[in-house]
Amino acid sequence: MRIAMIGTGYVGLVSGACFADLGHTVTCVDIDPEKIRKLEAGIIPIYEPGLEELVKRNVEAGRLSFTTEVSEAVPGADAAFVAVGTPPRPEDGHADMRYVHAAAEAIATAMTGFTVIVDKSTVPVGTAREVSEIIARIRNPDEYEVVSNPEFLREGAAVDDFLEPDRVVVGVRSEKARNVMEGVYKPLTDRGVPLLVTDPESAELIKYAANAFLATKIAFINEIADVCERTGANVHEVSRGIGMDTRIGPKFLMPGPGYGGSCFPKDTLELVATARRHGAPSRIVEAVVESNDHRKRSMAERVARAMGDSIDGKTIAVLGLTFKAETDDMRESPSIDIVAGLQEQGAKVVVHDPKGMESAKSLLSGVEWADNAYEAMNGADAAVIVTEWTAYRTLDLDRVLKTLARPVMIDLRNLFDPDDMAARGFTYASVGRVLATG
Repeated sequence: MRIAMIGTGYVGLVSGACFADLGHTVTCVDIDPEKIRKLEAGIIPIYEPGLEELVKRNVEAGRLSFTTEVSEAVPGADAAFVAVGTPPRPEDGHADMRYVHAAAEAIATAMTGFTVIVDKSTVPVGTAREVSEIIARIRNPDEYEVVSNPEFLREGAAVDDFLEPDRVVVGVRSEKARNVMEGVYKPLTDRGVPLLVTDPESAELIKYAANAFLATKIAFINEIADVCERTGANVHEVSRGIGMDTRIGPKFLMPGPGYGGSCFPKDTLELVATARRHGAPSRIVEAVVESNDHRKRSMAERVARAMGDSIDGKTIAVLGLTFKAETDDMRESPSIDIVAGLQEQGAKVVVHDPKGMESAKSLLSGVEWADNAYEAMNGADAAVIVTEWTAYRTLDLDRVLKTLARPVMIDLRNLFDPDDMAARGFTYASVGRVLATG
C-alpha cells in the first residue's frame, strides 16, 4: 500500500520507517528542509535504538523516501497519517491543535481519490470529527474518512514496540476505512497481533487513558517508596509483592525521580483538561499530575539531606539528563528541576549524559559539561544518578571512590545495592530502601 506520513518527529519517523519495513511504500513529509536534507543523507535527528539501520535499509530498498512537499507524498496514497506535534498550551494544558489542522488542510488539498486520513498524533477526544469537518470544506464526504490510530511507542524501544505491539487500535466509522486500515496492518495481524477496531472517540480516549494509568502507577510507587523509607520497608520487595498480582502486574512499579518525556506529562494534562471541559473532572489524574510535579521538585532537597542539609558551595555531579535511558529526549525530564534546585541552594553542578548533552544545552544553564561520568565526578562532593543508563549501572565503583572528593552517592534509580555500597565505604542514599548508609 502507499502511505504518506506527515511529520518526521519521533512518532512520524519511527512509524514511517516501520511501515516501510512491513513492505509498504512510504513517503515522509516535513516542513523543515534541513531535517529532510539530513534524512536523505542518512542522518537521523533523534536517538532511538535500531532506527538508523531501519531507515537505511528501507531507503536503499526504495520503500522509504522523504520530501518537504505534501503534494508529492499524498496524491495516490491509500492512507495519509498525521504525526505532528500536539504540545500542551501553557494557559490551560489543552493540546495545541494548530499543526494537526494545518496538516489536515494540506492533505485535503493534495489528495486524489478516496484517502483515509489517519490521526497518529496523540489528539484530544473528538479530533477525528473535528478534522473531518475541516476537510469537508475542501472535499466531498465520499472522498475521505478520518480515523484514529493512536501510537503506543516507548522511547528507547519504539522500533520493537511498533513491529511487535501488544495490540493495534483503530477507530473508524465505515467498512471502507476499516478495510484500508486492515490492509495497512495486515503484515502484523498475519503474525497474530490483535487489531482492536472501535469508533474514533474510543480510540482517542484509549491512548490518554492508557498513559494516565501508567503515570498513576509511577506516581503511586513513588509515594509508596517514601512510606518505605520511613517505616523500614523495602520498596523493591513491596513492588515485587504487588506486581505478582495479575490484576496489577509488575511494569511501571520502579521508584525514581518522577516521570517525564513526550507523552505522560502532556497526556495527563490533556486528559485533565478534557475531563474538566466535559464536566467530569478526573480527580485521580489531577492528583497524579500534582504528585509528580512535587516529586521532581523535591529531589534537590533529597540530595541536600543526604549531604547533611547544606550544599551551598558544594560541587555535585549529576549523571543522566534525559528522562529515561536509551533516548536523547529531554522533554519534561526530572533532571531539569533537579539541576535548578541544586543551583538554587548554591551548588556547583557538573553534568553528563551518554546521549542527551546536545538536547540539554538549551534547557540547562550555569552547569559544567563533562565528556564522561568520571570527568563529571572528578573532585565532586557527591554524585547523583538521575537516569538509569547502563554506563552508570556498570561504573567502576573503586574508581568512583578515588575520583570523588567525598564518597557520597545519591542514587535516584536504585542501580546499586545499599549494603554493598556501605561495605565499599560510600555514604549512599537510594529511593524507598534506606535514606543513607555508610
